[in-house]
Amino acid sequence: MPLNINWQQILLHLLNLVILAVGLYLILYKPVKKFMQKREDGYKEREEKTKAALDEAESKKEEYTSRLALIDEESARKREEADREMAKVREEKLAEAGAQAQVILESARERANKEHERIISGVSEDIKAIAEEMAEKAAMTSSVSDAYDKFLDAAEQGSGSAHSGSRKKVTSMSKNTGKGARKK
Repeated sequence: MPLNINWQQILLHLLNLVILAVGLYLILYKPVKKFMQKREDGYKEREEKTKAALDEAESKKEEYTSRLALIDEESARKREEADREMAKVREEKLAEAGAQAQVILESARERANKEHERIISGVSEDIKAIAEEMAEKAAMTSSVSDAYDKFLDAAEQGSGSAHSGSRKKVTSMSKNTGKGARKK
C-alpha cells in the first residue's frame, strides 16, 4: 500500500456519506421542500384571491361610479324640469294676478266714474235750484243789491251741500217777509 491509502476505508466512508445524504434527503430535504412548496402554494392562492377581490372591487367601483354619474345626470335633469315647471307656474300665477289686478282696476275706474257723474249731476241740480231760486228772488225783490246778497248767501249754502255729498235745499224767501228780509 503505497502512501498508506486504504481503499477499503475510503469506500466505507463513501458508503456512509451516501447513506447519510440519502437519509438526510428523505428525513430533512423532502419534508422541508414539501412544506416550502405548500407554503408557496398558499401564498400564491392568497395572492390570486386578493387579485380577484381587487378586480371585483375595481369593477364595482366603476359600476358605482357610472351609477352615480347616471343618478347625478337624472337629478340635474329633474331639477331643470322642476325649475321649468316652477317658472311656468310662476308665469301663470303672474298672468292670473295681472288679470285680477286689471279687473279690480277697471271696476275701481268704473266706480270712480259713476261717483264722479253722481257728484257732477248733484252739483248741477244744486246749481239749477240755486239759479231758479235766485231768479225767483230777483224777480220778487226790487233792489239789485238785495238780490246779489241773497244770491251769495244761497251760493254759500249750496256749495256747503255739494262738498258734504248731501243735498240741502236753499231756503227761499217767503212772499210775506218784508223787503230785504231773509229766512235762514
